[in-house]
Amino acid sequence: MGLLMPAAGTDKPAILVLAPMPAAPVSAGNRRRLVATCEALARGGFTVDLAYYAHEDQVYRRFGQHPPTNFSGMERSFRNVFLIEARTVIPLKTRSNAFGIDEWCPDEVGDFVTWYFSQYPETGAVLVNYVFLSRALERVPPGVLTLIDTHDRFAGRQEQYRPFRAEPNFFYTDEAGEAAGLSRADLVLAIQAAEARGFAALTDRRVLLLPPHFPTRRPFTVAERVTRIGFLGHGNDPNLFSIGRFVRTWAQDWTPGRPELVIAGEICRSLRGVEGPGVRLLGYLDRLEDFYDQADLIVAPMLMGSGLKMKVGEALSFGRPVIGTEIGLEGFEPTEAAHRCRDAEAVKAAVLAVARDAEALARVTQASAALYERYAQTALAAEAELIGLLDAHHSGRVPPSPRPREEDRDDRGIGATSATRGAGLVLTYETSTRSLPASEPEYGVLVATERRSGSGRAEVYRPERRRWFARPDAAATGPMPDLGALDVALSPEWVRDKILPAPARAALARAFAGMRADWESEGRIVGRTAERIEIATLLPGVLVGGSHPAACFLIAGDGAVELRLERVTPLQLRGAEAYADRTGRLPAPLPVSLGLRAAEPLPAAPARLVFLTDDGIGRIALAEDAA
Repeated sequence: MGLLMPAAGTDKPAILVLAPMPAAPVSAGNRRRLVATCEALARGGFTVDLAYYAHEDQVYRRFGQHPPTNFSGMERSFRNVFLIEARTVIPLKTRSNAFGIDEWCPDEVGDFVTWYFSQYPETGAVLVNYVFLSRALERVPPGVLTLIDTHDRFAGRQEQYRPFRAEPNFFYTDEAGEAAGLSRADLVLAIQAAEARGFAALTDRRVLLLPPHFPTRRPFTVAERVTRIGFLGHGNDPNLFSIGRFVRTWAQDWTPGRPELVIAGEICRSLRGVEGPGVRLLGYLDRLEDFYDQADLIVAPMLMGSGLKMKVGEALSFGRPVIGTEIGLEGFEPTEAAHRCRDAEAVKAAVLAVARDAEALARVTQASAALYERYAQTALAAEAELIGLLDAHHSGRVPPSPRPREEDRDDRGIGATSATRGAGLVLTYETSTRSLPASEPEYGVLVATERRSGSGRAEVYRPERRRWFARPDAAATGPMPDLGALDVALSPEWVRDKILPAPARAALARAFAGMRADWESEGRIVGRTAERIEIATLLPGVLVGGSHPAACFLIAGDGAVELRLERVTPLQLRGAEAYADRTGRLPAPLPVSLGLRAAEPLPAAPARLVFLTDDGIGRIALAEDAA
């Protein structure tokens, strides 16, 4: 992704693009769609400001992963990049039949839109990604064109999961909710024709088909033989269900004379254990070329999903033939039998047929090339129609005075750095947009990232953040200072993966003991021995049942002791303990007894317990049980 700016001399106004996913790295289909749309706007002569609502960052942390978000890369590509952080917890499940259309759009998103137009009143259009962010359009001033890029159809989306006895971990709603969201826009963008027809039946707003344009990267050539077939994907449920079924089918009777299946992308994190004869995981690759160099043919054995499979368009742009299911190639309007397979078994049969027949391979390659050509013509015509509509809207407005991009944006680098030493640990923070590294050779392991929730101030929305890195150092003597009431997101390298040694982890807990908590409770010490403690308290309901990787630290004076959570026992009666949910979205608290054990003697007078989960920070103020 290069600089997404129009040629010099344009007098077209800027367009604000609001998205719940980052534009870099381009590691998933929704990110590819976002970038493709922004590239189309730039080709049309429009300047793009990108506002990232950090939805995906929160979801990655919830599953114990470092968010793959590259603010430095985005800063190099857009005129302005803004970061919107919300304290509210995104509900991935609902007890209702469907999510309400606005459940995934917190107030902070609308507050940002209000602030943005107070600073950039010359902006001529707002494009929000996904219908569940449509509430933000209610804050757009009159006269500004509003668009929704739908990406997918969300009404009834959960029905696709029922054959798999599963429930989606992403948004779904009902027809009334989707219709209400679409009605907030002047123009609705659909990624493929079937969904465009569906949206047109739901709303009286204009619906425009806008398939993403995939520029040609390599010409089609017919391979001498198929030695490897490939699948590249993100770790979402449709990909996991589909490739999981195909892996089992492919490996079932594999022999060395058949092609090897290679799988790449973030999905590999969730496919551990599937490697074996005929199946190999490549992991995440920074360069797409490195994947397509290893695959003679691409498979799209999708059994579920909506929208358009970006992996198919990308494969075609690299000149690779594709074999897949009808769902896998939905939106490409396929006619070839190899592009309309019924299921994973049919995809396997089609691959084996071309693997042993050079003429059949040539036919599938030619059919894939023809499919790509037809699709590209449709995509470019749709892009021209969109730019024409935007031009027509802006032609009646007063010509804006476009603000140039700041000249030194690419050279900002790392801002202020500062180090704190004590308890055998060096804790260094830097202020920068370098959000990708989970470690730094000079500073150590990333342990925390500053959060700036709130609204209405430029410093809240700037993507620069303080990031704390830690490394053990025996020369760092004395107690570790308390860093105070910081608002931070903790890294899985500290909480889940426990990369740092135990003394360093305890020193970190003492340094961050005063950080802003997502929930706070009171607890009574109802039993203790030299190395074990029992605490009666209240926990958020989600932490009471199931398995939740956690780190617990007992804070006393200038020190901290790490505890192992042995058990969580629900209690029948709630005591007098106070409880506060700082997010406003956590499940109701439940009374429990916590059994915890230390590897060293416990302090005589512990003051509080810091209770850490993948994406949550809890703090329990302790008192001895008077009884």
